[in-house]
Amino acid sequence: MNDFLAVGQIINTHGIKGELKIYPLTDDIRRFRKLKTVIVDGNEMNISWCKLQNDRVIIKLEGIDSIEQGEKLKTKYLEVKREDAVKLPEDTYFIADLVGCEVYDSNEEYVGKVFEIIKTGSNDVYWIKNNKKEVLVPAMKEFVTDIDISSKKIIIRPVGEWMDED
Repeated sequence: MNDFLAVGQIINTHGIKGELKIYPLTDDIRRFRKLKTVIVDGNEMNISWCKLQNDRVIIKLEGIDSIEQGEKLKTKYLEVKREDAVKLPEDTYFIADLVGCEVYDSNEEYVGKVFEIIKTGSNDVYWIKNNKKEVLVPAMKEFVTDIDISSKKIIIRPVGEWMDED
């Protein structure tokens, strides 16, 4: 398990005083208001202030006082320590913990590894890959029967039961 979790990515500067435009990687951007510090490129940095926009966040980090300093941080991720992350409700997981999990069906047939989580709005979709094929699995109880993050293993219903195979 990762010790740090990404909560946003710096996508651009905002203004000329080192403010940064953040693409949030969290379901609720209001969580940025509660953050006091973030880790950028392995360095812990204090947040001076934050402003929420529709789907973006503008933050000011202490020590980043010019557009030139802000430019150097473009594409970097804002991370928080796992112990400082929001507490998740039961049966919900951090994307970072799901990616890389091995997926088997309930007949113990290997399906592949979770390559990516696709956000669709109504429900997430697990993009599972192996050497031969790719499978998209809706992240819903009727398809995903068990998730064990500690052993990095996910059990799904056999694909043939719910999806036409080629």
